[in-house]
Amino acid sequence: MLEFGIKRENEERRDGGCAVVFDPVSQKYGVGKHIEDGLLRLFSGGVDDGEDVQEGILREVIEESGLYNFLYVEKISEAICHFYAILKNLNRLAHATCFLIILKNINLKPTKLEEHEKFELVWATPNEILSNWEIRNKDKDYDHWIYFLKKAVNRAIELGYDKTSLKM
Repeated sequence: MLEFGIKRENEERRDGGCAVVFDPVSQKYGVGKHIEDGLLRLFSGGVDDGEDVQEGILREVIEESGLYNFLYVEKISEAICHFYAILKNLNRLAHATCFLIILKNINLKPTKLEEHEKFELVWATPNEILSNWEIRNKDKDYDHWIYFLKKAVNRAIELGYDKTSLKM
């Protein structure tokens, strides 16, 4: 299995994953934008004990973005990830699974953000997302998201949903 990031002392293990969310109408990807610093983020989180990883990630997407009307869901990849969890202020180790979600529409339910989750849903191109991460990636905290995004965008193109992005 691929491994990303830099191993750090005192890593807290929390397995889970993320989703790359695509709207075929706008031809853009839904991500969270941190209110404080503008960091873009994939909708992600830990999976509870006994919870199916796909169900857990779909739950996280609904809670964090409000998006819920999914047309297509596909597992993209898995990886071992070492990163600094900025919202929780701790070093993390995770077995992360990434899913591609194609939306039927962008109807929203109210979000259920936890107290530390201070971000909002925005729409961006893959290049906007990548450039946002690359300028912040000196400690390799976003290597796994970069890998997952590229794989998911390429898959969305292969499936014929993403008609405007170039293969990554």
